[in-house]
Amino acid sequence: MPWLQIKVETAPDQAEHYEDLLLAAGCAAVTYQDAADQPIFEPDLGTTPLWNSTVVTGLFAAEHDLKETLALLALAQQQLPAGQGPLPQFKAEILEDKDWEREWMESYHPMQFGQRLWVCPSWREAPDPDAVNMMLDPGLAFGTGTHPTTALCLEWLDGQPLDDQLVVDYGCGSGILGIAALLLGAREVVAVDIDPQALTATRDNLERNKLSEELLQVYLPAATPKVQADTLVANILAGPLVELAPTLQALVRPGGKLLLSGLLAEQADEVSTAYSEWFDMEPAVEKDGWIRLTGVKHQAG
Repeated sequence: MPWLQIKVETAPDQAEHYEDLLLAAGCAAVTYQDAADQPIFEPDLGTTPLWNSTVVTGLFAAEHDLKETLALLALAQQQLPAGQGPLPQFKAEILEDKDWEREWMESYHPMQFGQRLWVCPSWREAPDPDAVNMMLDPGLAFGTGTHPTTALCLEWLDGQPLDDQLVVDYGCGSGILGIAALLLGAREVVAVDIDPQALTATRDNLERNKLSEELLQVYLPAATPKVQADTLVANILAGPLVELAPTLQALVRPGGKLLLSGLLAEQADEVSTAYSEWFDMEPAVEKDGWIRLTGVKHQAG
């Protein structure tokens, strides 16, 4: 069965009003999209910023009378709080029927990171059965390997001698980095995240890879054990990384290694400086405008 889409491009302060109009007109779902390729890299905590030009889309069942629905929306639009400039136009289009689950699944494929590591969705065969293969399905928690920062971290982990190491994955998301570390030889992983959903996703992905739950323990930040890790990885954002520098350094043993990502190129100096009190920081490595920072903790002296 085909669907109808009705779209309207508007300013962010009007987006919620148009969402309400579309829902009142009987749409099944509403989505927001960027109309002008404007990135929002690191919003303030507790905020959900929208783009300067936001497309609000309502999805309607095919039996809706399109002309009647558009007329209703145009009439209701006149009652909205006054905005700047002329009122935006509603645009309608027919959305062809598809097997959306299969369409979504086709967009994910096995990816190689470094020399040994592959990340594979569970519905596809691993290209190299003899490689280190991680089975990981896209989910609600962040981290599938498709983002440049995750790729930078996985490539680095693949090149490290992780055998028998204790690894901390701080801001674990889907658990992709911690699980990769285990598959690459780590003895144990401590995974930390502020989102309980991320901790659940990490446990699920650990089970998907047939790894014992004893190898990876998950914690909210306040419950993080006072460990001395051989390697700590944190793929989060620049602001939290700077604030967390004293906390994270305390989790790394002298001579231990640090991996930081989730950073834009212009944020490298600030973050590197925040950790240089405790670590010998190495030059940043860049991929598609995002960077990875690594360092080795000073020996106790």
